[in-house]
Amino acid sequence: MSKLRAFVYVILFAGAAFVVWQYQATEDIDEPETPVLHRGLPADPESVDPQKARSTQAGDVLRDIGEGLLSYAPGGELIPGAAESWSIADDGLTYTFVIRDNARWSNGDPVTAGDFAFSLRRLVDPATAAFYANSIAVIANAEAIVAGELSPDELGVEAVDDRTLTIRLEQPTPYLLALLTHPVTFPVHAGSIAMHGDEFTRPGNLLSNGAYTLDAWVPGSVLELSRNEYYWNNAATAIDEVRHHVLTQGVTELNRYRAGELHITSTVPPDNFAQVREEYGDELRVAPYLGIYYYGFNLTKPPFRDNPGLREALSMAIDREVLVEKIVGRGEAPAYSWVPPGVDNYEPRRLAFADMSQDERNARARRLLAEAGYGPDNPLEIELRYNTSDEHRRIALAVQAMWKDALGVETTLINEELQVLLANMREAEVTQVFRSSWIGDYNDAHTFLSIVESDNEANMPRYVNEEYDAMMDQAASQTNPQWRRVHLEEAERVFLADHAAIPLYFYVSKHLVNPGVQGWEDNVLDYHYSQHLSLAPVDATP
Repeated sequence: MSKLRAFVYVILFAGAAFVVWQYQATEDIDEPETPVLHRGLPADPESVDPQKARSTQAGDVLRDIGEGLLSYAPGGELIPGAAESWSIADDGLTYTFVIRDNARWSNGDPVTAGDFAFSLRRLVDPATAAFYANSIAVIANAEAIVAGELSPDELGVEAVDDRTLTIRLEQPTPYLLALLTHPVTFPVHAGSIAMHGDEFTRPGNLLSNGAYTLDAWVPGSVLELSRNEYYWNNAATAIDEVRHHVLTQGVTELNRYRAGELHITSTVPPDNFAQVREEYGDELRVAPYLGIYYYGFNLTKPPFRDNPGLREALSMAIDREVLVEKIVGRGEAPAYSWVPPGVDNYEPRRLAFADMSQDERNARARRLLAEAGYGPDNPLEIELRYNTSDEHRRIALAVQAMWKDALGVETTLINEELQVLLANMREAEVTQVFRSSWIGDYNDAHTFLSIVESDNEANMPRYVNEEYDAMMDQAASQTNPQWRRVHLEEAERVFLADHAAIPLYFYVSKHLVNPGVQGWEDNVLDYHYSQHLSLAPVDATP
């Protein structure tokens, strides 16, 4: 089926599918003997192809239907996944994993070491065009393969036999085990790809190795999952079916929760936060989260290329305390570093002006602006892009006003759909300042610092600094965790001094969780696998 015909198919049948889903959802909530978990999702996943997925919403779904070599416990601790055990060579360069004897795909086929080797090679294959291809650059030959210099078959992974997988590294990598929990490292079924091509991810075609299978996907509405009877730990899975409801507006999601149509929300809208806290008490779960909200500069073009003073002036003029208290207002922390607090074995560096008062910052910002050639007679005019969202708009309006009041800057706000904004950020042709964010893929400072290395695809500001890259390389070569930490912290100091981006605030996770949901534990990664949850009867629906 061509892409156009597939799209028409969705349009023609989405209405009917929605009616069926809506009826079933109501029936499911009223029938506790057939446990159905209803969860909010802030947007459609861009893909459920593990190697091509990149967003948090895709990760939420993939962690339900897939499983990596390792996984996470409800509290955020690393636990075995598809691999029952592993060992590490004395030099830290070779990892050996033993795949569970009872690991199965959703059609009953064994999950093998070869499936993982195939999928890791597929991740770095340039033909896949995976956003996260460089995430496994630590594996031997990965970078050369991504660059098209070597064949994917030369990646440092080997299926010794059906149950034994070895991974060879370029240098010791303390975070490798955490990295192997990421959905991009999940296995795909090679036979399914051979049979269906790009359509192997369609419901009915997609074979999964996790606790659930994907039964249906109505874009903009719902993804329906059901228990994978072949999953190795199926006996411990309490919930039979999961519905991920796509709800792009926070208020709509909140109303669905109030109506008893959701057990878990993906967020809580800022305008309603105080009321929700008073109304729902302990059902509101707010916890520290490894994520940063920031504004990036396009460093490839004027006025921000080769102009750190101008970049610093704009950063200093933003009152982060006002942003988190008055605009966002859900427990977020103002960001004066790039790496969030709470990361294992790490102390974030801080912006040099972090301890100044806002009046002192504004005064210095005006001096820096004048040194850059701007002032009342030559006001700076810039464009700030953000993707469609009431919250992003509120923040952009507040920053626009702060820049105007403190510096006289004229800021044009440009609202774009997310995919358009991402394309513009990647192309770096029309952007000047843009909204972005980064959510930690694992609990290590590297997941934040690596994204601004000069050769990283996620480096949206197009930051290039040889000293920074050298510090990151030195950190990568360390076997001593304390020396590694020293180099990572020095790299962050260099990055902050260049003001290549404006850290605004650190996220907190925000969910409404129905009292009937058992097994939920807050954790800094905000990972909550449906297989770890259960539903108990409560006085109120759902």
